[in-house]
Amino acid sequence: MSEKKQKLWDYFILCARILIAWTLLGYGWSKLTGGQFGISAQELATPVKDLNLFRLSWYLFDHEPFNSFVGVSQIIAGLLLLYNRTLILGVLLSLPILANILVIDITYIKMPGFYWRMSYYLVLDMLILWHYKDRMITAFKAIFTGLTTRFKYPVWAYLILPVMAIALELLGTVPRLLTELVLNPAELISNMSTIPGLISDVIKQISNP
Repeated sequence: MSEKKQKLWDYFILCARILIAWTLLGYGWSKLTGGQFGISAQELATPVKDLNLFRLSWYLFDHEPFNSFVGVSQIIAGLLLLYNRTLILGVLLSLPILANILVIDITYIKMPGFYWRMSYYLVLDMLILWHYKDRMITAFKAIFTGLTTRFKYPVWAYLILPVMAIALELLGTVPRLLTELVLNPAELISNMSTIPGLISDVIKQISNP
């Protein structure tokens, strides 16, 4: 490819970055300022069965912290796309955001124009990654090549992994239990007293299929 074509291609990629960044910043800002999600008072008084999927989804998405989380995520992705040092990170963050918007559009919005628009933005994201494929290849090699546990373990350690995974899951409940013990001790004790009955019911179901 000639130097002129390379320069034109590089400029095209720059334009793609600005387009996607501007779109995400606009979407994010609109969510944070109440300009996108939500429905009217008249629609709120309408039975759920009479609302189409689009308006119903807009009502659900307007709840917090979902609305702010999505808005802030889109703004962060847009800003990352604008700066050269954070460009790749911005593309990798914007890919799942745009894909999620596409799935929402297909599921709820039912407007083909949005399908094509989001798909086009996803293609542009992939072209940006392709433009910087030398960096991406290096990154993927570092992530996926030769990755393993830092130490070797005996066979029995691998065999008990399911048990250890369950123990790890139970460990995650300890902070919650301690918090409940401090804030709501009576309720916690009441809930704990039902555990033997639940275990008994499970055993009965297993023994009497």
